[in-house]
Amino acid sequence: MCAWLEQHGLAAEQNRKETGIFMYNGILNVYKEAGFSSHDVVAKLRGICKQKKIGHTGTLDPDAVGVLPVCFGSGTKLCDMLTDWDKEYIAVLRLGVVTDTQDLTGQVLFQADKEALTALMEEQVRACILSFRGDYDQIPPMYSALKVNGKKLYELARAGKEVERKSRTVHIRELEIMEMNLPTVRFRVVCSKGTYIRTLCHDIGEKLGCGGAMASLMRSRVGIFGIEEALRLSEIEKLRDEDRISSVIIPPDAVFDNCREVKVTAAARRFLENGNKIPAGMLGHHTSLREKERLRMYDEAGRFYGIYEYCAGAQEARPVKMFLTDK
Repeated sequence: MCAWLEQHGLAAEQNRKETGIFMYNGILNVYKEAGFSSHDVVAKLRGICKQKKIGHTGTLDPDAVGVLPVCFGSGTKLCDMLTDWDKEYIAVLRLGVVTDTQDLTGQVLFQADKEALTALMEEQVRACILSFRGDYDQIPPMYSALKVNGKKLYELARAGKEVERKSRTVHIRELEIMEMNLPTVRFRVVCSKGTYIRTLCHDIGEKLGCGGAMASLMRSRVGIFGIEEALRLSEIEKLRDEDRISSVIIPPDAVFDNCREVKVTAAARRFLENGNKIPAGMLGHHTSLREKERLRMYDEAGRFYGIYEYCAGAQEARPVKMFLTDK
């Protein structure tokens, strides 16, 4: 991916300047800073990049920081797909307190006495936290963007209303305690989409019987996007001033490395351009395709068009998601 950016990024920026076409297509790994909502980040990027077609891939609380993949142009077709990726967080849990928002920004509903907290044993806390690995049923918090009857839960919560929420199964793939200094615990978690880390902290405190709330949160990874490469808005502005934003825009096909690359014959280009099914005979030299195998489809010149799925019975590849470049 880095090699692709180095090779093509500056050329793409030069082409934009020469042709007057000002549309980025792909994904930008943004470091969301505290105080910004995910919507704020998108709004600021529209101003920085002078482009309207931009969307984020999943909300991150305003007080949280970390990785926020943002999609541009034809890359916005990835938004719903990227939300399915596992995410990694570094969180700090504060035991002994319960709030209405399940983090320390909310109104305190309960505070444990000192005796209860000093009675906590590190091994007891460790065992409790690690017991949440795997599947568990989680009730989404009232302060969330989920909708009930067309209303966002946080809007109802701010109006003093609470509605019943159904629990849903989330998956905690990895859970590692990084530091324990009771009553605070710092841990790393890798989880499925739809997992609320605030609620995980609340549930840990509830299971321990002393209450718990999230003190801080950093999203350190979303799929292939890590925090080490994430760029702050100020850094993106600097790249814009240097005409180098294209050098950090990741192409849509880079997120499909697990799919086989197929270059179709010249005769199949019109099928690709129209998003049509492609007969097996036009799939180049690929003769060992498997049923339902996902394919990255390119024309003979190497231009990426989209993701297809192979149907062995019909001897054809069928479109799943097209990424024709926006101009």
